[in-house]
Amino acid sequence: MGKKVKKEEEPPPKDVFDPLLIESKTAATVVLMLGSPEEEVLAKACDALYKFASKGDENKVTLLGLGAVERLYKLISHEDPIVRRNAIMVFGIMASNHDVKKLLRELDVTSSLISALAPEEDVVIHEFATLCLAHMALEYTTKVQIFEQGGLEPLIRLLGSPDPDVKKNSVECIYLLVQDFQSRAAVRALNVIPPLLELLKSEYPVIQLLALKTFEIISKDRETRIILGENKGLDCLLKILETNEFSDLHVEALAVLGNCLEDVHILQLIQQTGGLKKLLSFVGVSTVPDIQKNAAKAITKAAYDSENRKILNEEDAERCLINLLEIDNDGVKVAASQAISAMCENLASKRAFGLQGIPQLVQLLSSDNEEVKEAAVTALANLTAASPSNASAVAKAEGIEPLVNTLNAQRDGAVANAATVLTNLAMQEPFRINIQSRGVMSALVEPLRSTNSQVQSKAASAVAAFGCHADARTEFRNAGGLGPLVELLHSKNEEVRRNVCWAVMVCASDELTAVELCRLGALDILEEINLSAGRKSSFSEAALEKLLDNNLPQKYSQMGYLSSSNIITDGFYDCGQVKPGVKFLSLEELSMQKLTDRRAIIFINAKPREDVLAVEEKAQDSSYEQTILSPSISRKSSREKASSAVSPIEEKQELPGRRSSLSKSSTREKGLRKGKGKKEEEKMKEVMQIVSKVQDEINLENSHWLRPADFILLDYINDVSKTILPLTTTREQVVALAQFVADKMGGPIERDKLHDFNWELHISEIEFELKCNVVPIGKVKKGTFYHRALLFKVIADRIGIGCSLVRGKYNRAWNEVKLVDDSPQGIAGLLLPPQEYIQYSRNQSEKELWKQNTRYASRSEWKVRMCFLSLLCSR
Repeated sequence: MGKKVKKEEEPPPKDVFDPLLIESKTAATVVLMLGSPEEEVLAKACDALYKFASKGDENKVTLLGLGAVERLYKLISHEDPIVRRNAIMVFGIMASNHDVKKLLRELDVTSSLISALAPEEDVVIHEFATLCLAHMALEYTTKVQIFEQGGLEPLIRLLGSPDPDVKKNSVECIYLLVQDFQSRAAVRALNVIPPLLELLKSEYPVIQLLALKTFEIISKDRETRIILGENKGLDCLLKILETNEFSDLHVEALAVLGNCLEDVHILQLIQQTGGLKKLLSFVGVSTVPDIQKNAAKAITKAAYDSENRKILNEEDAERCLINLLEIDNDGVKVAASQAISAMCENLASKRAFGLQGIPQLVQLLSSDNEEVKEAAVTALANLTAASPSNASAVAKAEGIEPLVNTLNAQRDGAVANAATVLTNLAMQEPFRINIQSRGVMSALVEPLRSTNSQVQSKAASAVAAFGCHADARTEFRNAGGLGPLVELLHSKNEEVRRNVCWAVMVCASDELTAVELCRLGALDILEEINLSAGRKSSFSEAALEKLLDNNLPQKYSQMGYLSSSNIITDGFYDCGQVKPGVKFLSLEELSMQKLTDRRAIIFINAKPREDVLAVEEKAQDSSYEQTILSPSISRKSSREKASSAVSPIEEKQELPGRRSSLSKSSTREKGLRKGKGKKEEEKMKEVMQIVSKVQDEINLENSHWLRPADFILLDYINDVSKTILPLTTTREQVVALAQFVADKMGGPIERDKLHDFNWELHISEIEFELKCNVVPIGKVKKGTFYHRALLFKVIADRIGIGCSLVRGKYNRAWNEVKLVDDSPQGIAGLLLPPQEYIQYSRNQSEKELWKQNTRYASRSEWKVRMCFLSLLCSR
């Protein structure tokens, strides 16, 4: 038998140690241990770092500086589950630090974290991976990364996790992700509604709260609201509101309901189940401001739909909102006012608020909170729109004064809506007068200077509403409002330009304001606007015409047309057609020019003799008093002033005794001076210097150019009033007046003798005689087309014949008179509207003229018209 040989044991490898217990009190050493190949060392090192990082943000920064994040990043995908779990735990706790999140984003750690959400992974890994993702999802770029890398699906799956921390972290991450619209659509497709509704039943309030916040965001999409209704989500929300235990969730639940109430079918569903009545009563008894505010916001969202407004009106939502105005909380007042603004689009609601809510809203105008003031005045603007009864309620509640004060509010919305309410009130004359008396036109000046187009537009509209009274226009002009109004004509906003043109048109109703508007450049700007196809409007055309209607010389010069409503008065002058871009000069400026060979300026001034003499005497008395006051003024300067103040014709008339008294006064003054001493002379010099300064100021105030009188034109008007005005028909008056004008202007002239008429030489002789380019029309005895047409309109306007004046080319001009045809064609007994009866036309043949005007008159009228032509123009 063989002998058994005992096998010798092999000695252990020389490079293997027995297990060692390593302790370290420095983080740097532990971080170095993350490079160990041993899984047990790695696991313990990660566990130690987790505990270290949990102690505070400073420790997280320390680990970041030691390079722990980069080393840990390599371990979150480690084969050993314990190492992988502990590494993710460190990431989860460190990701709350901003700098750590930034580095994690650069390392693109999201893909590894999403992989860690797999179902087979440990619950602890799920907890800290979702925690890390929730921290990182605060950044927009990380949200995009999570979405693009498919992170939503595993997060939604984990909403059903048995671990509450996993649920909390997952729903928080989803809440952050759905703030982006792409994620909202994606979670709806991934059927997120049922698991979120389950979270509402959680025993943990933080999970319920996060679920409601997520619902608030995703329910902004209509498709999500439909799915929520199909899954009985509305019942869950109402149950939360009915449960006092969930009072900390009521605000968020109301916010979700507010989104749901935007849909008519959902609101109808809630109404049918009695939920809407419960909701309104719940708001009525609640004393929590946030609940009241969110309830008002919910009503606001619902009221944007007309059908919803009807439902809310049926449930008496107006009473609930009016009660909320009484709550001593600015946020609630703002929300309630905004809800009223939306609800009053319904006429029944508007009437209900007018009866009860307007006094409370008026009181809010005096609030120190600018947001409250803006919300209240916005509600009043909507309530008073097209509602005279509500406007009366505002006035009755003494709202006019605070509304005018609100024009100086700090918020643009408050100013714009205050102007709107005042404009609505101005539709009723008693209120308009009341508002005007409180200085509204002065208060509107500053809003016109605003840079907000809405404020500019509403302020201009208010100016138009109140500018219909002369006193209001004067106040506005004196307050400097015309300047900013004219500046707004340059606005690129169409609504602003339209309202400003309207305001200009209204303000131009009186001559002083129209002249000031023209001086500020309104006329030039409007002409430029009307040349633009894009900016031109009926408002800009009307504003331009209105400005010119109060400046008829310029209107006729630029447009070549005066309508029958443009009555020529004393002071009118025709200086011919002014080229675009050339400044239009006043009559005084034209009269001061030296004689030229250009066309004479034909001037109208038919003031009675007594009026002219009174003006002359007043001017001469003023000159005499000034001379007595200041003896140093020489007789020569007095004569120069007198000659510049009257026409050349009147210059020949002298007032006896006046000059001698002046000379005596001067002599007496010299005698007194000789008898005085040196000190007296110096004192007299000082007095004279003071008097001279005062006198200069008086001269500036009183110096004005006096229009030359035209007594010949006055005689024409008196003769026509006696002979032509008594005629029975307008046609007879027109023909007689035409004959009268022709006789005074040189009579009818045959075409072949036109060259012998010499009307140009005649006008030049008058200019030379007067030593002035301005010629009174009465002095013209040989007049061509435009002289006769002007004289015809001047006299026609004085005796009440409606007559237009039209400028043609080549010194042509004509008048048009509306006449009723006394032999109407067509249906017997039909009274046709007045037709244009042309006084005389351009240099056309009878055949051409007949073709052009057959639509205006019958053949019987044609004969009269041709006779008329022969009287007034060359044939």
